[in-house]
Amino acid sequence: MLLVLDIGNTQIFGAVFADDKIILRFRKSSRDQASSDEYGLFLKATLRENGIEPQKIKNIMMSSVVPDLNHSVASACIKYFNLRPLILEPGIKTGLKILVHNPGELGADRVANAVGASLRYPNKNLIIFDLGTASTGCVINKNKEYLGGLITPGMRLMMEVLEQKTAKLPTVEIRVPTVMVGKNTVEQIQAGLYYSTLGMVREFIKKVASEEFKGQDFIVLGTGGFARVFEGAKLFDVFEPDLILYGLRHIFELNETKKIL
Repeated sequence: MLLVLDIGNTQIFGAVFADDKIILRFRKSSRDQASSDEYGLFLKATLRENGIEPQKIKNIMMSSVVPDLNHSVASACIKYFNLRPLILEPGIKTGLKILVHNPGELGADRVANAVGASLRYPNKNLIIFDLGTASTGCVINKNKEYLGGLITPGMRLMMEVLEQKTAKLPTVEIRVPTVMVGKNTVEQIQAGLYYSTLGMVREFIKKVASEEFKGQDFIVLGTGGFARVFEGAKLFDVFEPDLILYGLRHIFELNETKKIL
């Protein structure tokens, strides 16, 4: 079995693969500065509580956009599983041609999403929107060339900045607003968060369609914690909540000869 760990700014998103099937998904906050022992005990307990004996994990694949946690999580894997994780970093085979000025600065999560999308939708032009702590857009053509993208603050981050940097604006529930023109502060913040993100995504899709794909067909994928908020807006052709997990699994296969049992 393969244990996959994606360390994001808000959560660690993990999964266990048996061959090509996900048999367990789990999440843990990544905002805590936990020790390697705390991570190791959490991983073992999570596996056991879900009927998976830790010794059945034969390989570990890891990506991270939080460098401060890398050492603790990797040390936990070594100490509690006797396995050194394969970490997605510059030099790792991905199967993509990354056409940005400095490929080494591209976030590991975005690389894994692009690999997962190209694997699941081969020979297709793709736009991926990952709506999480940050909202990111990625563009991959049918030749598996990563063309670039954009980064903006995510909805929760925008809300937190409003609450922290203003005297009177409150924290609100992030949800589809009931009205466009809010009649109170909460409704207005909810509308602002939703429609600013909605407009950004729509404009990006329109620009990419004309400037990059030039009339060719393409598929828009939505992933990340807030993608489902826009389900009714029909922004995305497909929701792929596990996109990054499949991408990491494929990257592991490209770089390791060990079979996932």
